[in-house]
Amino acid sequence: MTVCMLAIAPCIGRAEAAGCNFEIQGEGRIAAVVDARSLRLDDGREVSLAGIEVADRAKAAAALAALSVGREVTLRGQDDAPDRYGRQPAYAFLEGRETPVQTELLRQGLALVSSEAADKDCAAVLMAAESEARTARSGTWAEATVIKNAESPDDILAGIGRFTVVEGRVLSVRQAGATTYLNFGRNWTRDFALTISRRIVPAFEAAGLAPKSLENRRIRVRGWVEARRGPRIELLRVGQIEVLDGN
Repeated sequence: MTVCMLAIAPCIGRAEAAGCNFEIQGEGRIAAVVDARSLRLDDGREVSLAGIEVADRAKAAAALAALSVGREVTLRGQDDAPDRYGRQPAYAFLEGRETPVQTELLRQGLALVSSEAADKDCAAVLMAAESEARTARSGTWAEATVIKNAESPDDILAGIGRFTVVEGRVLSVRQAGATTYLNFGRNWTRDFALTISRRIVPAFEAAGLAPKSLENRRIRVRGWVEARRGPRIELLRVGQIEVLDGN
């Protein structure tokens, strides 16, 4: 199946573009791996890998160490503001590499593309790497349960507070107050649904993803699972949605 991401790239199967090449926010040598998505440079700075969520922490940390420790790295990002833990979020380009180390973790099936990958060119590169792993059934993609079925709300609900990928067909789109609901079942108090705030809707419309246009379409969505009666994922960025088919 060819999967196209509206608003992210014309088609994931295309050759990688030079995405994630933001402004240089620093350079250094990698001294250690702090955890599965964090590095420490030899000057003491800590860097968090932007654009991904780790699927298998132990294996990802081991792979990251093998790939990066002792290597020179260039940090690229839209700014160098630290996160709440004092780490610098960045795309880490190892010396001699044209794509960030994040893509290697994705290709090995050890990470998933984050819902926070907002830049469309960068997101296309990350999604292409994830697609390779999914096609090859590498790492976490070897497990049949890595993508949750939207028709199995209890299975999704078991992942409260976790970053989750869900596939299913949108049965209806309804608005209640300032929130639009994309419903995957008929029992609105129990079944899985996506929520979009009114202030976010224009971004989806501009990307060709008007909520109403997704009715009866099969999509793949990624995000953090919340429990509001039934399981919910809040849509904050258009890159959270992939349209898998037509009507």
